[in-house]
Amino acid sequence: MTTEPTAVRTLNRKEFMSSQMIRWCPGCGDYAILAQAQTVFAELGIPRENFCVISGIGCSSRFPYYMETYGFHTIHGRAATIASGVKLANPELSVWIVTGDGDALAIGGNHTGHLLRRNIDVQVLLFNNRIYGLTKGQASPTSEFGKKTKSTPLGTVENPYNTAAFALGCGGTFVARTVDMFTAQMRDILRAAHAHRGTSFVEAYQTCEIFNDGAFVDLTDKASREEACLMLQNGAPMVYAGGKKGIRLEGLRPTIVELGERWSASDCLVHDETDDTLAGILARMERPFPVPMGILHRVQKPTYDALAAAQIAGARLKGKNPPIEDLLGGGDTWTVE
Repeated sequence: MTTEPTAVRTLNRKEFMSSQMIRWCPGCGDYAILAQAQTVFAELGIPRENFCVISGIGCSSRFPYYMETYGFHTIHGRAATIASGVKLANPELSVWIVTGDGDALAIGGNHTGHLLRRNIDVQVLLFNNRIYGLTKGQASPTSEFGKKTKSTPLGTVENPYNTAAFALGCGGTFVARTVDMFTAQMRDILRAAHAHRGTSFVEAYQTCEIFNDGAFVDLTDKASREEACLMLQNGAPMVYAGGKKGIRLEGLRPTIVELGERWSASDCLVHDETDDTLAGILARMERPFPVPMGILHRVQKPTYDALAAAQIAGARLKGKNPPIEDLLGGGDTWTVE
């Protein structure tokens, strides 16, 4: 007798909204990111019990409480390590890490780097507000040089992380950037992140109205966003400012050109998500250049979890599956006199 597969019931966003009171400040960009995640999760056709949302410490790390899924609110900077163990123990789960610029790049920077280089099949959603919001306004690893905060009253003398360049430098196979207000783009990126096999790293710029209001105002203000943002589309020329400007390369140096009599869209650089060199150039493009938004880099490479599972399966086929007592008592031993 054959059993027909059980159809997955179609879910909606409300079913991913927990009963917990949301404890973010009014106007916080986290609300928009939460709404897009709930919307996309409902679209993926995955039962709620097959999601696991894991966070560290920070305003963003309240996220698991507000998602009607399984999850862990772990300790500062260690979400990547917990998520790695969860994925290795249960590869069928859709594992999402929700973290912040302080949590993932300060105390958790080492763990984030190793997660990326291992290419474990999890999704990372990094909220970047360029400040420590939960602890009331200290400079974070992404705060701008010279930023005056409670911990740097004379202005920080540290250079900030370029988050996308960091992810690429660690071997990231999927690196994307968006803004809390770009809700349609964010949903598209989250869908693509889920479909990617490997570590998907999504940086979401978001406002902290209390301690760092206006950090990304030039990217979000209607009067400036067309000049400030370069919306990337794979295979499309890099044109912005309502089609009035474009990006060309002179050697390996990007330049801004006015489109019209001399230059046209066909003369502009074409986005290729698989090009490592191009991804590095885009990650480092900052004002007065337009800031690239969308998927900067996407390639398929073997994942750590798949390779580890194959290695274990191969060892078992060869009969290398000794009892735990033999493992603990074998190998190099010594006696302390």
